[in-house]
Amino acid sequence: MNTKFPKGFLWGAATSAHQVEGGTVNNWSEWEKENAERLAKGAARKWQKWQQEKFPEMFDPQNYISDKACDHYNRYEEDFDLAKDGGHNAHRFSIEWSRIEPEEGKFDEKEIEHYRKVLLALRERGIEPFVTLWHWTDPVWIGEMGAWGNKETGKYFLRYAERVFGEYKDLVKFWMPLNEPGTEVSLGYLFGNQPPGLKSQLAANAAFKNLMQAQKDIYKLAKSVSHDFQIGCSHFMFDMKPANRLPWNILATKILDYFANYRFFKTFRDSCDFFGVQYYQPFFVNLKLGGHFWGIFENKKKCEGHSDLDWQISPEGIYHVLKKAAKNGKPIYITENGIADNDDTRRGEFIEEHLRFVNKAISEGADVRGYFHWSLLDNFEFVEMRGFWPRFGLIEIDYKTLERKPRKSFYAYKEIIKNNGNIDHNPDKE
Repeated sequence: MNTKFPKGFLWGAATSAHQVEGGTVNNWSEWEKENAERLAKGAARKWQKWQQEKFPEMFDPQNYISDKACDHYNRYEEDFDLAKDGGHNAHRFSIEWSRIEPEEGKFDEKEIEHYRKVLLALRERGIEPFVTLWHWTDPVWIGEMGAWGNKETGKYFLRYAERVFGEYKDLVKFWMPLNEPGTEVSLGYLFGNQPPGLKSQLAANAAFKNLMQAQKDIYKLAKSVSHDFQIGCSHFMFDMKPANRLPWNILATKILDYFANYRFFKTFRDSCDFFGVQYYQPFFVNLKLGGHFWGIFENKKKCEGHSDLDWQISPEGIYHVLKKAAKNGKPIYITENGIADNDDTRRGEFIEEHLRFVNKAISEGADVRGYFHWSLLDNFEFVEMRGFWPRFGLIEIDYKTLERKPRKSFYAYKEIIKNNGNIDHNPDKE
């Protein structure tokens, strides 16, 4: 089967500032210091025996402190040289709000210039930047005022966005004000698994409402700055399936699918030029008496293969979520798709098989225009504060020496890009 992708398709990888730059001071870095010991002690309860044996670093409190991370802040040119060597023609990254505005109303000119150099470095290498303005981290002063639970945060975020748009309007076309707002609201405001560590339905509702308004306000602002700006928003998409054919599980799947997927697109449709789809694994719905939202997702193995995080591998799932997203009539970029695979024995096949199903969705009319693998580098995985042990990078990072080493999957992806996604012409498969 010919899997060649459309002309002009964007190929790349993604990162976020806090996870790779190092040296950030924000609400997350402060939360890490306060919770590292607790997270290390709780690893034995959270993770399975095989994971504990394979990744004993999860018991070290330092695993949960981002600290210097990959030092991408100082080594971005080296990393972009590797991306270029890998054939990438686009790169998704985030600008760290806490660097730009470390104190309320005080913008740091040195940091503004730093990100200008980052953008120029990408442009000089022929790599299209996709810029995220908020990848979950907030300046400390925003955290102290209640973060997104406070309506005023949207006003300050708009001011920050206005400054950034004005500074880089000649260097950036694609902007993503928000990264997975629903995920951060759920994990940070409802379940308390990550900053700000709240467990409140009221706080979660307020935060989502404020984020939704911020996206709308920034969309209008962006268009006033430049009609050429393309504004998007990324969403962690659930490929939901009933765990069995019981009628209540079938009904529950439809209801949950609406709230987890369709409601997002309905909410943000008028404040986006494109949608970013982020897909990792399927979820099987099995209602149980007294189960909370996450408790109804069954984790029994229904797919072949799993990642180091024990996430199930289901390439077909990306086809299903893309078909759902396509119904909104907006262009789609896959802004995250990846696997925790320290041994790099599954990543190459993971990419290949997911891209086959991306191509299938495209052949059936889905307007998919780009694919960003998560991640370019091994990094500080901060969803639920997992730290450094899950390895998602196309490029391996030695966290002691900070040496970069492209994995075999890096070169497999390079070959796919070289052939514009025509996987069956990959000489490594012969």
